[in-house]
Amino acid sequence: MMFMIIFVLHDPELLQDVLNAWDAAGAKGVTILPSTGLKRLQSQDALREDMPLIPSIDDLLQTEERLNRTLFTIVDDETMIDKIVEATQSVTCDLDLPNTGILTVLPVIRAYGLNRKDDEECA
Repeated sequence: MMFMIIFVLHDPELLQDVLNAWDAAGAKGVTILPSTGLKRLQSQDALREDMPLIPSIDDLLQTEERLNRTLFTIVDDETMIDKIVEATQSVTCDLDLPNTGILTVLPVIRAYGLNRKDDEECA
């Protein structure tokens, strides 16, 4: 069975360190989205007017807005879940501490497009 790991990183300045840790742990790929939560919206501290509609990775890494980063990856087994959680906490500290992030794991029933066939093209 495969699993999707979803991690909402509270401190965007730790993004590159988390990505490096996930890569070292064996994550095959990671999708990154800017995100925010209700508390930040209520405090009006989340959104910036100068953020592009479709930000580049440079925009995500270099801006100083207060958006979270939500990371997604698919892993093959529970051993990889443990490696990703350990890698994450090596950067953020214990996820049960405040202002670190929220990590969740969901079972994946089916996934398409993960095992690319480089020598074939759609006719």
